[in-house]
Amino acid sequence: MDVYQAIKTRYSCRSYKVEPVPEEKLNKVLEAARLAPSAHNEQEWKFIVVKDVKRKKELVEVALAQSFIAEAPVVIVAVATNPGHIMANEVPAYALDLAIAIEHMALQATEEGLGTCWVCSFDQETVKEILNIPEECKVVVLMPLGFPTDKPRPKSRKSLEEIVSYEKF
Repeated sequence: MDVYQAIKTRYSCRSYKVEPVPEEKLNKVLEAARLAPSAHNEQEWKFIVVKDVKRKKELVEVALAQSFIAEAPVVIVAVATNPGHIMANEVPAYALDLAIAIEHMALQATEEGLGTCWVCSFDQETVKEILNIPEECKVVVLMPLGFPTDKPRPKSRKSLEEIVSYEKF
């Protein structure tokens, strides 16, 4: 699958098979994040791989009962280790750095025949407690990962003319 095909194919998967994710596929997904660019190449992030059934159920409880999180054999939790790093453009570095890394993982997962979903609705402090994440860090995304049982729905996207301008806004 080429990159453009992976971009077109990737979707928010909300139903997973119980089949475990082979370590080789998981490692490729994690390696895709490791290779992602970051501000000053600082890589101010940590990815927590959660496979424990009890721990995944605890995450469901603090993620607005999105039960599909626990269905997935793996949940990758993306954590910013230096959320105070603000770039010269006044944007927190972690917001961009982790978005890039997470989408690298999502695209590699697509290539591997796996489904993912960005889950951003959760209680920050309780996730930190469950996973023993230091207070100074910020949990950015919970990303379930596994073989999908559902099918992608057609994507509704604005036209290029609606989102692109040249030379000026």
